[in-house]
Amino acid sequence: MSRSPFDPTFDQLPRELPVFPLPGVLLLPRGRLPLNIFEPRYLAMVQDALGTDRMIGMIQPTDPTSRAKAPPLYETGCAGRITSFAETEDGRLLITLTGVCRFLVLRELPCARGYRRVQPAWERFAADLDGEATGGIDRERLVCGLKGYFKTQGISANWDSIDGTPDERLVTSLAMICPFEASEKQALLEAPDLGERAKLLIALIEMAILDGHEGDGGTLPRH
Repeated sequence: MSRSPFDPTFDQLPRELPVFPLPGVLLLPRGRLPLNIFEPRYLAMVQDALGTDRMIGMIQPTDPTSRAKAPPLYETGCAGRITSFAETEDGRLLITLTGVCRFLVLRELPCARGYRRVQPAWERFAADLDGEATGGIDRERLVCGLKGYFKTQGISANWDSIDGTPDERLVTSLAMICPFEASEKQALLEAPDLGERAKLLIALIEMAILDGHEGDGGTLPRH
């Protein structure tokens, strides 16, 4: 995926960032995340972002079961830019966030119009802005595992399309859409590079296949 002329450079990344805490939801650089916005505080957040740099940080609460109004957050999230936007007649906003760069939370700032904000540190993840990565993944093992995983999940797929998908786009899409646990999603986010993320993704897929077969009373060979 080529770099958009609207994407910020490193020097243009914001010093303050609104954040949307959602357990089990993952955004990665260059990934695309559709969101249905209906809560008043998040409607305000999107409206404010549209009036400035269009940037919103996706981040997970450390406890996905917490009912607290402001649950503790992981220290790592991913900022996305609003790249599509539509209104609905019943007062919702339908947006797509395209991942730009991961960030560390330096500190949390006072809320604005009900939504949370942080001071982000971008330096550790500056390479996220370099563009789409290629290579360094065991693609044959990934696709083999994916076929077994989709079978256990009852998912059909266009394998010709998957075979033609570039490495990073494939790994990013799978990491974002597969129904992994929140902690597993966080581990995928924090993986330092494409190769490490792909290794973790393969491990998660293979564990899910094993769990699925054991749940059916079957067995898989162990290596």
